[in-house]
Amino acid sequence: MRTGWSRTALIAAITALALAAAGCTGGSFRAASAPPPPAATTHTSPGRPAPVPVPVPAEWQLSHPGPEHAIEGYADHVSVHPGDRVTMFVSTTAPSFTVTAYRIGNYPPTGGARVWASAPQPGHVQPAAQVQQPRHTVVAPWTPSLTVDTTGWPPGDYLVRLDASTGPQQFVPLTVATPDNTGRVVLVNAVTTWQAYNRWGGYSLYTAPDGRMADRARAVSFDRPYQADTMQGAGDFLFFELPLVQFAERSGLPLGYATDVDLSADPHLLDGARAMVTLGHDEYWSQQMRDNATAARDRGVNLAFLGGNEVYRHIRFEPSALGPDRTEVDYKVFEEDPVHTTDPADATTQWRSPPDPRPESVLLGNFYQCNPAHADLVAVDQGNWLLAGIVHDGQVLPGLVGNEYERVDLQVPTPRPIEVLFHSPVTCQGRHDVSDATYYTTSSGAGVFSAGTQYWICGLQPGCQGHDSSAAVGAITTRLLTTFAQGPAGRAHPADDNLARLGIGPGSAAPGRPVTTGARG
Repeated sequence: MRTGWSRTALIAAITALALAAAGCTGGSFRAASAPPPPAATTHTSPGRPAPVPVPVPAEWQLSHPGPEHAIEGYADHVSVHPGDRVTMFVSTTAPSFTVTAYRIGNYPPTGGARVWASAPQPGHVQPAAQVQQPRHTVVAPWTPSLTVDTTGWPPGDYLVRLDASTGPQQFVPLTVATPDNTGRVVLVNAVTTWQAYNRWGGYSLYTAPDGRMADRARAVSFDRPYQADTMQGAGDFLFFELPLVQFAERSGLPLGYATDVDLSADPHLLDGARAMVTLGHDEYWSQQMRDNATAARDRGVNLAFLGGNEVYRHIRFEPSALGPDRTEVDYKVFEEDPVHTTDPADATTQWRSPPDPRPESVLLGNFYQCNPAHADLVAVDQGNWLLAGIVHDGQVLPGLVGNEYERVDLQVPTPRPIEVLFHSPVTCQGRHDVSDATYYTTSSGAGVFSAGTQYWICGLQPGCQGHDSSAAVGAITTRLLTTFAQGPAGRAHPADDNLARLGIGPGSAAPGRPVTTGARG
């Protein structure tokens, strides 16, 4: 992300907040009475089922990240169903390594539980990154290191930790997806956005080894690790997603788990679901993702967007040597994409851009504006069911607008009725503006909430941006998730359009058009 803040510092801060909220006080905790997890094998004998693992609360975070490339890896799937096998590709300078799977959730005191661990595996250095032309697509052309059987693993978000025998550690993220989301609130990991920003091997969808955006990759592959320096191998899970996952699991609600690749590939993913929740940075969407989320909303599935930059970049998927949907294509410029003459609707520019603008506001209600921004969240609709009794009009939640934000903009298609809950003055790149948190409802009964700021999830933790608004943000989020889990929220809580009362009309929020240059996130 190109911002005025250090991405490394932000990740470290919010990870520390999440650990503090889970009750972790340092590096000394061990589950003394827990039995050792079962050892990994690369195969299961015919007729002998794999042992069912028992999650054991344990310290999961990296204590020795180690130098770059000391140990790193990736999996051949971004998500699996319980019982599926996952092939791991690992490179290390150490003579051996172990692999341990930790499920993230409601596991005091650390917020994570050990589900499985391998026996020591032989280590070796795998081949260097390979850059595939002409799109500067980086892949790691490695041989498999071991195969993991996920039989008995509970669905959820996992961090698979690689531990080199010489000390260094690194993560590989894995989602164990829920096979049937009927009656569930489905948490969707934004792995396409993680991969867009991943610089492993020198190229991302933003930059190249020479630092020039013009030389960036036009397609990125899941057949490589996530970078170590700012992502710890875990993509953006630690910064943008982990606090909400732990918070939601403490609620006791029926949860489902998926990735946005699953949302794209499976039009039935949200069949019977009560709600879909996307997390802090869900920027990169395929046409199939939009179609499937929109169809779910129109069937009465509630949607919650807990970031400030959703559905901005248009992508499409292609297969890689390891399977379908492993290559993510985004040229960012319509004329650069070879399909712009043969299939212009699927050319990978921004969703809002010509020649076929389909702005994110159609689904979100909100419309992306600018970064970097840092401002206070200001309540303006104390009578709304989400805010009533929690905050009052004019109440400030310090520091919770940023780093990217959205607002209602009636110059683009906007669902109505729509209710603005927080209407917060902000200055970004020298321009005075506002950030909005919104709620709208549809004829299907679905409710759609948009936080309009990437710091909403951070706000669940004490100390976010140097302040503590966790009581208010937590109470609102609990009410949101609990109500959304009961079914179409708009039936009991139809939106009460308040744009006129707030003076919001076409062009009323701020002079000029949104800042959407290549310098944005």
